Amino acid sequence: MTARKLIKLSIPVFLLIFAWIFFIPRTYDVLAFEERKGTEYWELSTGSTIGYTKIESSPEEKKSPIIYLHGGPGGRIKDEVIEALRPLSALGHELYFYDQIGSGHSARLDDISKYSVERHKADLLEIIETIKAEKVILIGQSWGCLLAVNFLQHHSEKVERMILGGPGPILPINRSLKNVSPPDSLNLKNPAFTNQEGNKKANNLRSKLMLRWAYILNRKLASDKEADDFFTFLNGELSKSTFCDAGQAERFKGGGGYYSHIMTVKSFYEVEDKRDRLGKINTPVLIIRGQCDNQKWGYAKEYLDLLPNTKLEIIENTGHNLVDGNGEMYLELIGEFISPTNH
Repeated sequence: MTARKLIKLSIPVFLLIFAWIFFIPRTYDVLAFEERKGTEYWELSTGSTIGYTKIESSPEEKKSPIIYLHGGPGGRIKDEVIEALRPLSALGHELYFYDQIGSGHSARLDDISKYSVERHKADLLEIIETIKAEKVILIGQSWGCLLAVNFLQHHSEKVERMILGGPGPILPINRSLKNVSPPDSLNLKNPAFTNQEGNKKANNLRSKLMLRWAYILNRKLASDKEADDFFTFLNGELSKSTFCDAGQAERFKGGGGYYSHIMTVKSFYEVEDKRDRLGKINTPVLIIRGQCDNQKWGYAKEYLDLLPNTKLEIIENTGHNLVDGNGEMYLELIGEFISPTNH
């Protein structure tokens, strides 16, 4: 076969592949998002419509409200988290669980370039003002810890205490911290499954192009429905690394927002370095890590090094997923930290 004939034959094949990637949506066999009964909504001046669940406090004495910041970016509030932390309301704290913009019950944005750390931080500030709280207690998980600390750098007067579960890196990321080894005394272990394995298994040509299209053009190649279904599929694989044993992971439920995820991650590189402020902030901070957390130890150590009033707790035989790993111990540690006189 001559080179000319080979080229002629390859052109239709190339065009079919091109059309398949650009014009034919992919479908994924994933669990659909289930709306939570009783969900309420905030219409913020930032332009965000935010879905949230509120748990009223039990005693007459009203203490500072607790706001939970879920992981991701682009994650959502899980029912298991609400139920695990519900008992904190008996200590006098109202609890607020909200889906960050672009995920869960909250609205998706047409302009995906608006998803950013700054947008999430602005939403959080307005939420605190909307609930008329002088101070709040922030509970962050994974990416929620990054958001909490970034907020603390700019609005420490609003934060009474802070709990950081499985914290990722302080922004902007100091990647050299990935190589810091934990002390032997902590007896930390690596999870059996890694995020790298999950990404390799879940991604396909269209999903990779969908990400690059968003990064370069700030536009959606696929619909929110297709993108979010892919994100559920991807998280189904990544969730295996959040347990000590990958076999503990259950089928992942839908609701995450993929465009919120990828564009917020893109904005990590735009975050101004304000680490120098943390040494002057005396807000009490509790860091909780699972024994086999998939986040690098060096990232958690940076919080301990920079924040002057920080305590570390390790939950044995537990991974990055603290609630499903050992929700009882997670609740106990938080309860003791926010109301030490009650224990």
